[in-house]
Amino acid sequence: MSLGKEVWQAETHEVEAIVAGRHSDAFGFLGLHQIEGAWVLRAFVPNAETLTAYTLDGAELGHLIPRHGAGFFEGKVAIDTPQPVRYRAKNAGGEWDVYDPYTFGPVLGPMDDYYIGEGTHLRLFDKLGAHEMAFEGIHGTHFAVWAPNALRVSVVGSFNEWDGRRNPMRNRGGIWEVFIPVLGTGTIYKYEIVGPDGQILPLKADPFARQAEMRPKNASVVPDPTPFVWTDAQYMEERKAKDWRRAPMSIYEVHLGSWRRRPDGGFLSYDQLAEQLVPYVADLGYTHIEVLPISEHPYDPSWGYQPTGLYAPTARFGDPAGFARFVNAAHEAGLGVILDWVPAHFPTDEFGLANFDGTALYEHADPRQGFHPDWNTAIYNLGRKEVSAFLTNNALYWFDQFHIDGLRVDAVASMLYLDYSREPGEWVPNEHGGNQNLETVAFLQRVNAEVYRQFPGGFMIAEESTSWPGVTAPTYANGLGFGFKWNMGFMNDTLRYMSRSPVHRKFHHADMTFGMVYAFSENFVLPLSHDEVVHGKGTLLEKMPGDDWQQFANLRAYLAFMWGHPGKKLLFMGQEFAQRAEWNESKALDWYLLDQPNHEGMRRLIADLNAAYRSLPALHERDCEPEGFNWVIGNDQQNSVLAWVRKAPGADPVLVITNLTPVPRTGYKVPLPAAGRWVERINTDAGWYAGSNTGNHGGVEARAVKGQHWPAEAELYLPPLATLFLKFEPE
Repeated sequence: MSLGKEVWQAETHEVEAIVAGRHSDAFGFLGLHQIEGAWVLRAFVPNAETLTAYTLDGAELGHLIPRHGAGFFEGKVAIDTPQPVRYRAKNAGGEWDVYDPYTFGPVLGPMDDYYIGEGTHLRLFDKLGAHEMAFEGIHGTHFAVWAPNALRVSVVGSFNEWDGRRNPMRNRGGIWEVFIPVLGTGTIYKYEIVGPDGQILPLKADPFARQAEMRPKNASVVPDPTPFVWTDAQYMEERKAKDWRRAPMSIYEVHLGSWRRRPDGGFLSYDQLAEQLVPYVADLGYTHIEVLPISEHPYDPSWGYQPTGLYAPTARFGDPAGFARFVNAAHEAGLGVILDWVPAHFPTDEFGLANFDGTALYEHADPRQGFHPDWNTAIYNLGRKEVSAFLTNNALYWFDQFHIDGLRVDAVASMLYLDYSREPGEWVPNEHGGNQNLETVAFLQRVNAEVYRQFPGGFMIAEESTSWPGVTAPTYANGLGFGFKWNMGFMNDTLRYMSRSPVHRKFHHADMTFGMVYAFSENFVLPLSHDEVVHGKGTLLEKMPGDDWQQFANLRAYLAFMWGHPGKKLLFMGQEFAQRAEWNESKALDWYLLDQPNHEGMRRLIADLNAAYRSLPALHERDCEPEGFNWVIGNDQQNSVLAWVRKAPGADPVLVITNLTPVPRTGYKVPLPAAGRWVERINTDAGWYAGSNTGNHGGVEARAVKGQHWPAEAELYLPPLATLFLKFEPE
């Protein structure tokens, strides 16, 4: 100790460490400390020349002594017990008040420490990130972030001139936290992190940020803590009783940024989308809107599939409350909302999760496990309990905070296989020597089980493109626990068939029938998604062969074929009116096409297909069960005709029959399950849809037959390139 130095005075090297931003335990040094029976107050307030301490109620505690010209002060204070402190700082330019964060206690408690450390905390979004609150008698914001290998973590922003020395955080076993008084809604912030090598990393956005700046900026924003007032209680109560396997589910997939644009080319806001998109989709008779990822992302052409802020609804369309209003409006219109969710990988932007605390924290360190060759992104280390908890909590967050109805999990196949898109020697086998990612399996089972446990009527959908067994089997039966799986095989086979000239279709008949071999092995969604109308693939209309009339007739017949087929339905925006140009995320759909009869006719057909699908139980109640389907005609490849019956307990059966050649069929004999009157409910050749307006007007009479597999038979007229739905009308 230097001559004349009081026992309570700090060692010079610790003062220097604070001033230089090298101190790893600011709470152990700054603030109030009892030394040799006296209370000593230490503060670092750059630019201050004098510093006087006060209690929050205004009682003066004493003047602090400057110990370093950069703004370090300390001194004894007249105080009996620890309490928050306010300073009055002065210099030649004026005076200002500073509330000392280092005189406030921790916000997180021992139970948080325990469950966070165990990886089982299911309300992390209430604890980590930035939360505006009143604490120990004053209003401010609590910040908390996981960075176990960091030597120092500080909150920085314009409030402290982006100076990481001013607001270093308290380390609680790898979770760093600090309560900063006065800060509140709208505060822009990041974390300054000193890695284990002592180097300051690029400033990091908050992994748990619930609001972020509009790109190209990328800082986090303290959100408004005002609870949203939901008015969807009736919808949410009714949702609890839903068994979606036996309920109609028709999904309109949409990219919010390009569905429609403002006249100046800008994005519609969440509120404008609530006013325009929601009634449009409801009018078409859909049950759900599926939104391409809206988690904050820096790059528009990624469509949201490379997110950097999993907890923040993108600022492109407004604030988080705006997104809540969008969901609320959808629910009030009877529409569910599904979000695309991306737990498979994340981009390596320097402000994001990559190398977060100077180590491979969220990702695998080994590029054979942690680098995705298809997208040049990082892969989450799901074997790390904190990473698994981060993603599990994110799924729960969207259900809990925004009342969403389902998550469609992107790129599940890439998560399940260790050798996905990798050559031999480029991947690491699991503990049994196989290519199955056991950590992913455990993660998916956990997140699915928690969603179904906590949110009755909610559901999870897998985009899984392989034959992995039990994707939609319950977790207690060793399944992955999803509610539904995209049927990529159906989409590939049937689109390949429909793209062929009708004269060649008879040689490829199995492309349209093979899907029924495995149709009930999982709970399937039939997806005609955004992936089928980009990157040179052409739109659905462009995939169809023939002249303009034939292309429209083919597409109408195909869409009705899909709506009559077992499985839930999904169609990407623009295809409901036969958009001609490929989807481009940078501009709106070509709405002017609806002025043309062919395009308006397609839109009318989709509305009528949805109405039939929803109103006829035979078409939806056994979408996922074999007893709801029987082939009637499956082997007439010569005429490219297919027919089947859809049925459900207590419901009138529906015949679906499709003629996929441009040749009309007169007097075509069709076996039926009941004698009596059968009435057309859908005829894709109707004039209402811009077809040639031929069909079985007034319905047909099925007569009883004996000695046949089916008890009745009728003669139908099959329009060219058309699909018919005929409903049995009992007397």
